Amino acid sequence: MIKRELIDTAWVPGGEKLELFKHDRDYMIVLGHNELMSTRKWGSEEALATMALERIGKPRRPTMLIGGYGMGFTLRAALKALPENAEVTVVELVPEIIEWARGPMAELAAGCLDDPRVRLVMADVATFIDAAQGDYDAILLDVDNGPDGLVREDNNVLYSKTGLRAAKRALTPDGVLAIWSAGPDPAFTRRLERADFSVDEVKVASRSNGKGPKHVIWFATKK
Repeated sequence: MIKRELIDTAWVPGGEKLELFKHDRDYMIVLGHNELMSTRKWGSEEALATMALERIGKPRRPTMLIGGYGMGFTLRAALKALPENAEVTVVELVPEIIEWARGPMAELAAGCLDDPRVRLVMADVATFIDAAQGDYDAILLDVDNGPDGLVREDNNVLYSKTGLRAAKRALTPDGVLAIWSAGPDPAFTRRLERADFSVDEVKVASRSNGKGPKHVIWFATKK
């Protein structure tokens, strides 16, 4: 029986400890008893990008902000679908996440961070969004297990009335805010609606073959 091997650990600034494990050929990033992401389940992370792009139409020069690199599934799916003149800003808070992407998981990353369309920023995505004004056709957030600050308490601002107002301000007309979650949250759906977004709550299989537990993605379109 192959045992799970601890590769490295990292502390989220102002938050919890993350652990990178390898089990056979698979990697997983774990927080306590929560498996935040894994190379065994990535269908919904890809859908976060592809389904958001379906909703923004075809801007002349698409601009996208991705909050949280994770294992890069969302970024790679976006780059596969976006044209050569697109601009994708990836905002990551934890330096080790990028070190893991360039180190033990370099084969998985497949050079996506070096794509000329990509700008990597090491920062708090909430602060980054707050400074934007009509800059993005799509904002994709996957920094927690849902609309609460599980990984870092300060992330709660992203899902608050103030955070949603900032995200709306950062979007272009008809822009889309997409938020990944491990499960439903009716109160958050209502909060998005009260923020005057058109809300589409979609259940997506965690695996690319359509199997596995269902995750939730909110697609909130700016009115």
